[in-house]
Amino acid sequence: MTVTRSSRETARPGRLNGMTAINVRGLRKTYGSHHAVDGLDLDVEVGEVFALLGPNGAGKTTTVEILEGHRRRTSGEVTVLGLDPGHADRHWRARIGIVLQSTSDAADLTVHEIVRHIGGCYPNPRGAAEVIDLVGLTDKSKAKVRTLSGGQRRRLDVALGIVGRPEIVFLDEPTTGFDPEARRQFWHLIRRLSAEGSTILLTTHYLDEAEALADRLAVIADGAIVAEGTPATLGGRATAEAVVSWSGGHREHAADPVALIMRLVAEGADLTGLTVTRPTLEDTYLALIGEAR
Repeated sequence: MTVTRSSRETARPGRLNGMTAINVRGLRKTYGSHHAVDGLDLDVEVGEVFALLGPNGAGKTTTVEILEGHRRRTSGEVTVLGLDPGHADRHWRARIGIVLQSTSDAADLTVHEIVRHIGGCYPNPRGAAEVIDLVGLTDKSKAKVRTLSGGQRRRLDVALGIVGRPEIVFLDEPTTGFDPEARRQFWHLIRRLSAEGSTILLTTHYLDEAEALADRLAVIADGAIVAEGTPATLGGRATAEAVVSWSGGHREHAADPVALIMRLVAEGADLTGLTVTRPTLEDTYLALIGEAR
């Protein structure tokens, strides 16, 4: 498979309004001689679901922590909701929601108590019962946090991240530990938050999750973005050659599979079991991070 690397693909879904929620130019974070983030540029529009993909150590979490104001950058320009997160105040923090890879918790509080407590830190929170229902923990509302399973604690993390009605939600590998049913429920929640106007920045190792949820996505390798686009266009995916297979083990690559099939029909070929496939998002992703190494 041939994949064309693109530093920036400009496709935009029609529903987006063109206003920028996140703007990053030349972002760098270094630790001695190590460049965790190396000249990263990024734009995320208001109301968009944007996914960051990349292998472990690529710089995803470091980038997200800088955008959240939890980590200082070495250089570059960053604005989130119009402000520099490195100098933002508590009013700005009330406008964002964060779901980290792991969090500490108040083990002896109940689920309802901790959600209500965190909600009280925001000016216009959702009701605790509503949030608990949204993340599928209603039957655990009175349970102590320390009694929850790993997947249930992850759901609680999500609840604490959205209780304040954030304008932008940072989700760092939010479905780790979720079973398939819980993941699907989470996807429904993300679509609901997006429909209500929240901007979502998501990191995930699940490519089916990125494809199902993201309006656009970017692949990070070695601290830099190596490709960006919609799930359908990332890395030239939409224009990559198709693979046409048919009976007898025949298989051929074609830029125009329709023309190939018409030729085969004209030649009287047996097309039993005909399939036409293009590179999956996983194929494209693996090729992109392979090229970057």
